[in-house]
Amino acid sequence: MDIHQILKKLPHRYPFLLVDRVLELEPNVRIRALKNVTINEPFFGGHFPTRPVMPGVLMLEAMAQTAALLTFSSMGQDADEGQLYYFVGIDGARFKRPVEPGDQLVMDAELLRAKSGIFKYKTRATVAGELAVEAELMCTVRSRD
Repeated sequence: MDIHQILKKLPHRYPFLLVDRVLELEPNVRIRALKNVTINEPFFGGHFPTRPVMPGVLMLEAMAQTAALLTFSSMGQDADEGQLYYFVGIDGARFKRPVEPGDQLVMDAELLRAKSGIFKYKTRATVAGELAVEAELMCTVRSRD
């Protein structure tokens, strides 16, 4: 899935769209996506000026956007169909290495459970095969109204 297809699935836009490409997608099961981290990211100006590091909350957001792509693709929905994707919970978040400009963040999300409109995912992100962050994310899809 390229950026044009991603833009159809997610309502996020620059500077908050944090997925550049979907590498693998198995509907209702798992997804693998990519974020190219560049020095031009707006957050690097202040986090941190002498040692730019991607904020952990944005790594979690990138993994949630990846999970949202899995959900919307599995449901056959696009962003303009009146649905938004919200965080419900984050469990066991662990940050293992910093993510810096020039890195490619490869994000994996596996659907663990979908019940009563709540989706639970096992997520992880790596850089050059090395674990950067992992967490269990819970999200829900709700009407925009």
